[in-house]
Amino acid sequence: MANGGGGDDNKVPLLPPFTAMADASSRNTFAFVCVTLASMTTIIMGYNLALMSGAQLFIREDLGLTDAEIELLAGAINVFMLLSILAAGWVADVLGRRGTLVLANAFLMAGALAMSLGGSYAALMAARFVTSVGAGFARVVAPVYNAEISPASTRGVLSSLLDIFVNVGLLLSYVSNYAFAGLPVHLGWRVMYAVGAIPPMFLAVGVLAMPESPRWLAMRGRHSDARAVLERTSDTPAEADLRLQEIKRAIEAPQAGGGGGSGVWKELLVRPSASVRRILALVVGLQSLQHACGIEVIILYSPLVFRKAGMSSNGAVLGATIVVGVVKTAFILVATLLSDRAGRRPLLLASTAGVAVTQTVLALTLSFSATSALSAAACLASVLAVVAAFSVGVGPVVATYSAEIMPLRLRAQGASLGAAANRLTCALVSMTFISLADWITMPGCFFLYAGAAAAGFVFLYAWLPETRCRSLEDMDELFAK
Repeated sequence: MANGGGGDDNKVPLLPPFTAMADASSRNTFAFVCVTLASMTTIIMGYNLALMSGAQLFIREDLGLTDAEIELLAGAINVFMLLSILAAGWVADVLGRRGTLVLANAFLMAGALAMSLGGSYAALMAARFVTSVGAGFARVVAPVYNAEISPASTRGVLSSLLDIFVNVGLLLSYVSNYAFAGLPVHLGWRVMYAVGAIPPMFLAVGVLAMPESPRWLAMRGRHSDARAVLERTSDTPAEADLRLQEIKRAIEAPQAGGGGGSGVWKELLVRPSASVRRILALVVGLQSLQHACGIEVIILYSPLVFRKAGMSSNGAVLGATIVVGVVKTAFILVATLLSDRAGRRPLLLASTAGVAVTQTVLALTLSFSATSALSAAACLASVLAVVAAFSVGVGPVVATYSAEIMPLRLRAQGASLGAAANRLTCALVSMTFISLADWITMPGCFFLYAGAAAAGFVFLYAWLPETRCRSLEDMDELFAK
């Protein structure tokens, strides 16, 4: 983690002149605006990641791709993202959280354009790589920024906005699949991707309008800038002072192996304390669980699942995916409202148990060989139940919990490790589903994912402490107990 920095005098002010805000609600409104701007980058990330769900039907026909090629094309982006995910912590410490998000938008725009122009399998794989750089940066840095800018009283709600916007992007991709399905085969999927190149230009401008993370500013020695941001994002001036003092103490805390990036990695992986070891186990475990329970299969391959259950036309299949996107987004809103009220632990436990049960029901639904309108309806209902159970906890809360429990000095690199585990698991699931279904059948796959969710429930029940309303700088003490 970078600790260098210079004083305040030679820096360009990050914030325009403002009139002091008198009450907590207006202060939290400013924090809400900042988190919204940061999170909106993930709309395009979600759009690009999920668009392959319907686009693959037309890419396969247009370019003559095989099942194996489609499977690799859909899942390879998760492997490609590892490079940018592991680099994101360092980039975010050097350029700042804000600068990294601007860079993410640039790569997402370039990747969308490259996909729309791709004329061969190799060109599409290269375009997926470009997209992966922006997606990796957004995946790591947006939750870190959101956690660092938010006051403890509303951090759960504000951090959950990230997953809402990811799912808005997912829903828009399903709508795009449906809206452009009627175009000629060689044109429809290209328009789907080209549309995704427009918003990043405007989002990059919006990101530049938001303030830098106060914790990053303090790490660079820019304490007056950090204090200015904290005044606008804390519930009271006294809380702003307290948060700044806690940040300073966290920065000055002794670090294993010295300061700088190498010291951080040593403290994380070579000589971690007992509390850091427990935190890292939870972050990696949570991030792996998020995709081990099979949600990526629902996102990317729901058209194949619906066809297995008896839906035959592209229109019916793509229409059903829109319903999936709507339900997923609606239940994330429920989680957002409950995160700071019910707490992280109850939501995660209830969600994980729900996914285990609903994945089992989906597997049973697909086990019947005869297909009919009734079997298709039962399959859709089961898929919606899986999505609802996932989205009320495991979907939005994992990113919030992972970002908030990491100590400040380890947060960016720790977030990178968690995101790397997340993408590796996602790649394993998404790049093996078609082949695995041929081997153990599609119902067998969903029984396997249900087992993973059940194992995750046991892990969380034994290891996961509650973090609701605790300050970010208080996590060391919590995990040392």
